[in-house]
Amino acid sequence: MPHHPLSTELVMLGCAAALVILQIVLQSSAAMFVHKPAFLMGNRDNVPAGVDNVYLGRINRALHNLLETFPLFAAVTLGVVVAGRTGGMAALGAQIYVWSRTIYLPVYIIGIPGLRTLIWLASMVGIVMILRVLLA
Repeated sequence: MPHHPLSTELVMLGCAAALVILQIVLQSSAAMFVHKPAFLMGNRDNVPAGVDNVYLGRINRALHNLLETFPLFAAVTLGVVVAGRTGGMAALGAQIYVWSRTIYLPVYIIGIPGLRTLIWLASMVGIVMILRVLLA
């Protein structure tokens, strides 16, 4: 059976999914350093008073932000693949999205607000590039 390489867009979709998993694991791991196991294994309705960790908050917000953009990225990426419009601007847009989202996490954790916003904007530009190919 001949081997058919995946398009750049599908490879980037797989990388983005791996990034989601990585951020979920990072968030869970960071929470273990801040909260007691009983809280983490419970329903988490009541956050213990006095528990405020700036880095865990940033990790949580970065994950939330990724989860807001990932479905849109996945939808437009799968759209160009199904439509047979891969390559060129769609491939570049997918790469921009994944690299931007990869860089976004450490920049957010470190706390560089202006740069974080520019990186987020770049990730959205990547999605728009793919969408443009899909709707062309």
